[in-house]
Amino acid sequence: MSRICRFTVPASRDIESIMDYIADRSGFDAAESFLKRINAKCQTLSKFPNMGRQRDELMENVRSFPIDDYLIFYSSIEAGIQVLRVVSGYRDLENLFSD
Repeated sequence: MSRICRFTVPASRDIESIMDYIADRSGFDAAESFLKRINAKCQTLSKFPNMGRQRDELMENVRSFPIDDYLIFYSSIEAGIQVLRVVSGYRDLENLFSD
C-alpha cells in the first residue's frame, strides 16, 4: 500500500519561496533539483516516519529531517505524513512554532 505525503499550505508556501530564492541565485535547474529532492525525501519519510528527529520542544508530535540547509517539519498521520513547514535551519524555530 502506498503511503502519502500531504503538504500544508504553509509548507507549500515555504517550498515555493525556497525555490524562488534558489532560482534567483543558481537558476531554474537548481530550483527544480531541490524540489525533486524534497519530494523524494518526503516519500521516504512517509514510509519511515520515525527517521526524523523528535521535536517535542517545538510542538507535540512533530519531527524534523534535514535536507541541505533546510529542515522538513512533519507529523505522522494514519496514511503517511503531513509536512507542516520547510524552513532554513538557521531560523528561530521556537518563534516559528509559537504562532
